[in-house]
Amino acid sequence: MTVTRSILLFVLAALAEIGGAWLIWQGVREHRGWVWAGAGVVALGLYGFVATLQPDANFGRILAAYGGVFVAGSLLWGVLADGFRPDRWDVVGALVCLVGVGVIMYAPRPG
Repeated sequence: MTVTRSILLFVLAALAEIGGAWLIWQGVREHRGWVWAGAGVVALGLYGFVATLQPDANFGRILAAYGGVFVAGSLLWGVLADGFRPDRWDVVGALVCLVGVGVIMYAPRPG
């Protein structure tokens, strides 16, 4: 249950952070306005809160592992929201990052 909860929290954090950054991008770069950018700021704040809900108490470990989720999630967001077409190296890189997440977060540790 702890691993499942952790993975769900990583997905929620990615939605909040990547979505927030995308909303700001849309508001500023795509000239959709300050409401979009403001919603992005709120979403980014939510990301910071969600990260604190992880079952592991080590901030450095959580943030390092989340980096891999962010990489893979950003590519997926680009596919779904912007029509981005990753090449095989994008996919390989994302998979390497997700393996790193697994090693950092879920490898057996003493104690």
